[in-house]
Amino acid sequence: MSRFDTAFETGGVLIIGAGLAGLFAALKLAPRPVTVLSPDPLGQGASSAWAQGGVAAAVGAGDSPEDHAADTLKAGAGIVDEATARSVAQEAAARIEDLARLGAPFDRDEEGQYMLSREAAHGRARVVRVAGDRAGRAIMDALIEDVRATPSISVVEGVIAVDFAVAEGRVIGVFARAAGDRYATPLFFRADATILAAGGLGGLYAVTTNPSRVRGQAMGMAARAGAVIADPEFVQFHPTAIDLGKDPAPLATEALRGEGAFLVDETGRRFMPEVHPDAELAPRDIVARAIFAQIQTGHRPALDAREALGAHFGEHFPTVMGYLQEAGIDPATQTIPVAPAAHYHMGGVRVDSQGRSSLDRLWVCGEASSTGLHGANRLASNGLLEAVVFAARVAEDVEKKISVSLPAALPELLPRADFSAEGELRNLWAVHELRQTMSEDVGVVRDAESLKRALRKIARLEREAAGASRSYLNMTTAATMVAAAALRRTESRGGHFRSDFPETDPAWAHRTEITLDEALAIRAAAVEEDR
Repeated sequence: MSRFDTAFETGGVLIIGAGLAGLFAALKLAPRPVTVLSPDPLGQGASSAWAQGGVAAAVGAGDSPEDHAADTLKAGAGIVDEATARSVAQEAAARIEDLARLGAPFDRDEEGQYMLSREAAHGRARVVRVAGDRAGRAIMDALIEDVRATPSISVVEGVIAVDFAVAEGRVIGVFARAAGDRYATPLFFRADATILAAGGLGGLYAVTTNPSRVRGQAMGMAARAGAVIADPEFVQFHPTAIDLGKDPAPLATEALRGEGAFLVDETGRRFMPEVHPDAELAPRDIVARAIFAQIQTGHRPALDAREALGAHFGEHFPTVMGYLQEAGIDPATQTIPVAPAAHYHMGGVRVDSQGRSSLDRLWVCGEASSTGLHGANRLASNGLLEAVVFAARVAEDVEKKISVSLPAALPELLPRADFSAEGELRNLWAVHELRQTMSEDVGVVRDAESLKRALRKIARLEREAAGASRSYLNMTTAATMVAAAALRRTESRGGHFRSDFPETDPAWAHRTEITLDEALAIRAAAVEEDR
C-alpha cells in the first residue's frame, strides 16, 4: 500500500480554502461537482468573515466605474495594472447583484437603494455594507447556506493542504493532513483543476487583524511548487487595530473615519491634518505610518468618535462596539486606543486576467493571489470585490479547461518530508519567533539592516526546526519571499516603506515578480554577509 493510505477523487475540481473566493467559485461552478477543503468548520477561521467595511462598487448616484478605477490607480501608488483596475470596476455592480441574489443582506434605504459608506482614498461613498460593519460575516453566512444546499459541492472540513502534487509540469492535486490528527495521516486529493483560495499572510506578523491560521501557507506552498510570486513586499498595515494587546487584534473599521471619527494623541491633539491634505481619509499606508510614528515618539494615538457618533456608536458599528464593551471602553465618552496591524497582502501568487498561475492547472483567487489590482496599496474594500470578481473569472475559465482529464497520480509523487503534526507542535516556539521577526524587522518601516537581519533569522529558524511540518515550512517560505523582495526594492512605495530609501524611485514603477530560488539567493547572500 502507498504511503497515502487515504486518496480521494474530487470529481475534477478541487478548491483549497473556504473563504469568500473559494465558496463563490464553488457556487459559480455548480452544477459541476467540486470538492472544497477547509481547515476549520465552514465560516470559522476565514479572513473574509472578519471584513467589516464591505464591498467597493460604483453603484451610487453620480458614481462610475471610471471614477472607481481612478481611485484604485491613485491608491496603488503607480504600479496598479490599469486594465485590471478598469475591468474589475466594470464588473463590480454585477458581482454585487450576484451576492444579493445569494442572500447577502446589504443595507438599503426606504427606496431599496444600497446604503453606501465612504472609506479612505475613495472620492465618494461607494462601499456597499451590511449593518454598518458586518459585511464579511453576513456575506459569508449567506454563501455558506447556499453551499450547504448545493448538491454538487462537497465540503471536507478539518483538512489542511500542505503540498501541491505536480506531474509532468502540471498540478494534479494536493497533499494534505487532517487538522488535529496527532499522527498526521497523509491524504491525497487528486484533481483535474485546482483552485487555491486559502488567504493571505497577515498572521505571519505578531500584531495582526487576521485569523491565526492565515500565515502565508498558501503563497508559501505555491512558491515551493515553483509558482511565480508577485509583489510580496507590499503588506498593508491597517492603521486602526484596537490596541488591547490581543492576538489577533480587533479592528476599528475605516468606515468610522468615514463617518467623521478622527485621530488624536493622548492630549487630544489631532495629528493627521499636518501629515496629509485628506487627514484621516488619506491612504492607509500614510495613516498607518503616521500612527506608527506617534507610537515611536512616545505618544498614545487613539480614535475619537465621541463627536461623530457619540451614543449612536453601537447602532452604526455593532461589531466594533462589542469589542469595546468587552474591553470596558465606552466610545461615547472615551477615545479608542489604536495601533497599526498587519491586515492585507497586496502580493501573492501571480495570476493573469483569468486567475491562472504560472503553474499549469493551478488557478488562484482571493488574497492568496496577486492580480495587479492593488498595486502597492489596496484601496479600501477592494479586497472582497477582487475576491468575487476573480472567483467568477476562475470558475468560467476552469469550465473551459477541464474537458480533458489528467492521468491518475502515481504513489511515488508523495513528498518524503515529515507530515507530523507533532513536529509542528514541537516548533511552536519557532512560529512565535518568526512572527516577532516579521513585526520587528519587516513591518511598517523597514531598512536594509532590518531586512537582512530578518532573512538571517528566518534561515536559522528553518535550520533549527528541521523536521517540522510542511505547514511551518510554508510559513518560512512566505516570510522569505516578503523580506527578500523588500530588500531588493530600494525605494518606498505604498505599503513598502524603506527608511534608508524614503523616496519613491521612478525606476521602480513596476510590479515585482520573484521565484523562490531568487528569494533564497537573496537570503543566502544576507547570511553570507554576516559570516
